[in-house]
Amino acid sequence: MNKLKNKVVIITGAAGGMGKSEAILFAQEGAKVLATDNQFEKLDKWVSEAQKEKLTIECITHDVTSEASWKKVVDKAIKLYGKIDILVNNAGVYPFNGTCDNTDKALWDKVIAINLTGPFLGVKAVIPYMKKNKQGVIVNVSSIAGMVGGNGAAYTASKGGLRLLTKDLAVEYAKDNIRVNSLHPGGVLTPMTEGFVKGPGVKEMIKSTSPQGRMADPIELANAALFLASPESSFMTGAELVVDGGAVAR
Repeated sequence: MNKLKNKVVIITGAAGGMGKSEAILFAQEGAKVLATDNQFEKLDKWVSEAQKEKLTIECITHDVTSEASWKKVVDKAIKLYGKIDILVNNAGVYPFNGTCDNTDKALWDKVIAINLTGPFLGVKAVIPYMKKNKQGVIVNVSSIAGMVGGNGAAYTASKGGLRLLTKDLAVEYAKDNIRVNSLHPGGVLTPMTEGFVKGPGVKEMIKSTSPQGRMADPIELANAALFLASPESSFMTGAELVVDGGAVAR
């Protein structure tokens, strides 16, 4: 407990799944959390319940592709808590298909905007406050798709780009005592993936790609994000933490 005592955290894509699990876990560990998502009604519902449990979590609607929206998020975090210690760029979209020849430009632009431009804008928005505090931690949620092919042109490109953006940020801001690492999940059972998992042959596909033969629970990724955000990973920056049931090991 209290691994993040009095730390101020912004977590994007927190209406459900990994983001929700991260927000609750971080608050349980003593953090003051601002959870964001464009699905505000869903976000606000669980945050209200968490507040009844005395967890310090607030929420705000957020379009991660918009600089103006990022400014509103950062301004609210500063107004509520007075500083920003940690950013978890968790928001993302997975189109479930999309080879290069059947991905139209509109889909490409959407996936890149949310999965890659969004984290870029988030870092730009929080870095001045982290520099002012002379410390900070950024966790970019990438994917094993950022390390291997076969997950669709737009999605793979976006997550591969985020992986290397993380390394560039780590090198650039190490002098400011700001650590930046990437988290690489395999299959995670979230509201976004539930419909996909019910499709024909999907369970068999998962068993064939993951030696553990299952998808992760969101809390398993939240625990990994907590490690990267906490002082326990103090000598890690520019690193890749893979949590995939052994899929990439094949």
